[in-house]
Amino acid sequence: QVQLEESGGGLVQAGGSLRLSCAASGRSFSSYAMGWFRQGPRKEREFVARITRYGGTTDYADPVKGRFTISRDNAKNTVYLQMNSLKPDDTAVYYCAAAPTPYGSRQTSSYERWGQGTQVTVSS
Repeated sequence: QVQLEESGGGLVQAGGSLRLSCAASGRSFSSYAMGWFRQGPRKEREFVARITRYGGTTDYADPVKGRFTISRDNAKNTVYLQMNSLKPDDTAVYYCAAAPTPYGSRQTSSYERWGQGTQVTVSS
């Protein structure tokens, strides 16, 4: 199984950009579809983006479509989330997650491994 660790969060002004990274340790990273989720203050954890095992297909939640890009580098055991045109509503703890399936899903229940999360705060 993989262990996941996110990095790259921080404080940014509205309109700015951040790139989150999620480093996986352990073998068989490419066996997992990967997802990013977020949980804002007083909100449920919600789907942000997912990518298939070899990066051929991506999927985005409507609020981030066109602004966020998920990618992965299986040689580096890392998945990324490039976030542009950030808005205050994007403020949340962001989590990466690994699903032992080719495609993953938008449901948290599909993911068996989670990172500890990284805080993203967007000021207006």
